[in-house]
Amino acid sequence: MRRIVILFALVFSITAVAQENETMIVRLAEIEVYPQHLKEYLEFANEVDRLSVEQEPGVICLYPMQSAEDSTKIRILEIYASEKAYQQHLKTDHFQKYKQGTLHMVKDLKLPTMKPLDPETMKLIFKKQR
Repeated sequence: MRRIVILFALVFSITAVAQENETMIVRLAEIEVYPQHLKEYLEFANEVDRLSVEQEPGVICLYPMQSAEDSTKIRILEIYASEKAYQQHLKTDHFQKYKQGTLHMVKDLKLPTMKPLDPETMKLIFKKQR
C-alpha cells in the first residue's frame, strides 16, 4: 500500500512539474476581412474574444486590434497557457460559432506562431494589470 501511495505522489509531482513547465502558445493572427462584412465580423470577433477570456482558464490573452491604416486588417494577439489549452479553445461552442459564422467574411488568414524573446518578462506584463 505504501508503494502505491509513493508511486501516486511521484506521478502527481511529475505531472504538476510538467504542467508548470508547459510552453505557452503565442500567436499573432493576421486577418483580412472583406469590407462589406467588416461590421458583422467585428461583432463576432469581440464576442468570441470576450467569452474565451471570461470562460477559459487556459486562454491568457485574446487582444484584437484593427489597423489604423486599413480597417479591414485585423490582428489578434493570442496567448494560451499551453497547446492543450489552445486545442480545448478550438472545441468550444463560442469559438465554433465564430469560426463557422465568419468563414465567408475572411479574405485572408495567417496564424503564425511567435516565439517570445523574454518569457519571464512577459509574465510580469499581466501582473501589472491587477
